[in-house]
Amino acid sequence: MSEVALSVNDYLKNNIRTVPDWPAAGVQFRDITPLLQNPRVFRVLIDAFVHRYMAPEMRPDVVAGLDARGFILGAVVAYELNVGFVPIRKKGKLPFTTVEETYELEYGTATVELHTDAVKPGQKVLLIDDLIATGGTMMAGMKLLEKLGAQVIEGAAIVDLPELGGSAKLRDAGLPLFTLVNFDGH
Repeated sequence: MSEVALSVNDYLKNNIRTVPDWPAAGVQFRDITPLLQNPRVFRVLIDAFVHRYMAPEMRPDVVAGLDARGFILGAVVAYELNVGFVPIRKKGKLPFTTVEETYELEYGTATVELHTDAVKPGQKVLLIDDLIATGGTMMAGMKLLEKLGAQVIEGAAIVDLPELGGSAKLRDAGLPLFTLVNFDGH
């Protein structure tokens, strides 16, 4: 099948590298770095998000990106939409007053933070990351934004791994999701 005949979703999926047994045996790691390396593919990726959020009913006031690959996507999408960008960082990385949210990992917990002045009450926020697995990071990001009074209009990611349950958990918590590529399995 020629490249031009592919849907945007299939085109992007074909450019995601699968690394078997990383970081542990049995894991099929979905590596998005090839999407960023090729300028044409990167543009298709960013345009897929930008075109969705240019629509007046979907337009955010600000884009929030999750540490760290959500920074890459979120900053470029925010720039293209001409809105602000705010980083949601791992604990201890932000220099100003923060709010924090701790969430469960497979073996322990992690904490993310957001500056207290990052968003204003009532602002519509697009929350973006590269991938949804268990949903813990995105859920924590949503809770942080809501603590500051923002309205998270949608969670967006390149990849959804539905078998890990994160997307279902996020939707059950009331967060609409937009993803471009689904991979069955881990």
